Amino acid sequence: MKYLDNIGNQFFINGKRIVQSLIWDDIRIFLVVTRTGTISKAAEVLGIGVATVSRKIERLEATFGMPLFLRHQAGYRLTEDGMELLEKAKAMEIAASSFLYEADTRAAIAGTVRLATLEALSNYLIMPNVPVLQQNYPNLMLEITTDIYSVNLHRRDADLALRIIRPDQGHVNIRQLGTLGFGLYGSKDYLSTCSPGIFKGEYDDAHFIGWTNEHSQLPSVNWLKKNLKGRSLSISTTSIFGQIAAASAGLGLAVLPHIAANSAGLCCISRDLGIDKPIWLVIQSDLAHSPRIRKVADFLADIVLQNKDKLSGQTGVNFLKN
Repeated sequence: MKYLDNIGNQFFINGKRIVQSLIWDDIRIFLVVTRTGTISKAAEVLGIGVATVSRKIERLEATFGMPLFLRHQAGYRLTEDGMELLEKAKAMEIAASSFLYEADTRAAIAGTVRLATLEALSNYLIMPNVPVLQQNYPNLMLEITTDIYSVNLHRRDADLALRIIRPDQGHVNIRQLGTLGFGLYGSKDYLSTCSPGIFKGEYDDAHFIGWTNEHSQLPSVNWLKKNLKGRSLSISTTSIFGQIAAASAGLGLAVLPHIAANSAGLCCISRDLGIDKPIWLVIQSDLAHSPRIRKVADFLADIVLQNKDKLSGQTGVNFLKN
């Protein structure tokens, strides 16, 4: 007895494997004949000639070396061998349908999606993972805006956003994906010049790097004000990149997202500053069911989940202890 194995195109006779090549169209016609019960009805359903249907059934039977149907005046009925092959043929049909659906879906995912997010999330989380998205959906184009301030989705400034400030207005769908953790970082060379007290939270003699005055809404600003105790910052910048560059140059300590600081090779002296922030996925409600928007939203949710420990600072932190 011959039968299909799990791959769907290999057979066994008395325990010996025989490799054959099956034509999917023959299997498809086999299933239609089974369901309609006659060659003529199958030909009508398929939109092809009766002779073509008959020829393909005969080719399939020749491939298996056995009759699959009993021919009666009333129509075609499966033989015992045909019945055994039926379930496997159905499984092949489901697999083929799934394949075609996925191909159609990928072809339909096209156009531009405008994403607003933080510089740290864009550069250290999203960009490294975009190649996978592009490989799966080559006709999809991401337009990424990085800004300290929340982009207004209600004004159509973006289609969706990944940010740490929950919006309190606008017709949007909101979902928390994870947590963006912040720590206190410096270069190894700078930390080697500091007194041992810096590892115990004694920052009176430390130099600090932070944001310029117009960025007072950011998580690190209040923490820095509290610990500077009236002193001025040594360096202030308008970007995470600027602060990382300053810290890497040994100009002082900076409060940075773990995922950004660790990627830059900086050393952490305090992992939990009490200013961690939730990461919110925000989508314009009227775009929430758009196929291309949904694919990007799913992509963002997946990469946040995959990197949740790095984002929160549970793993990947380079500690320097006294």
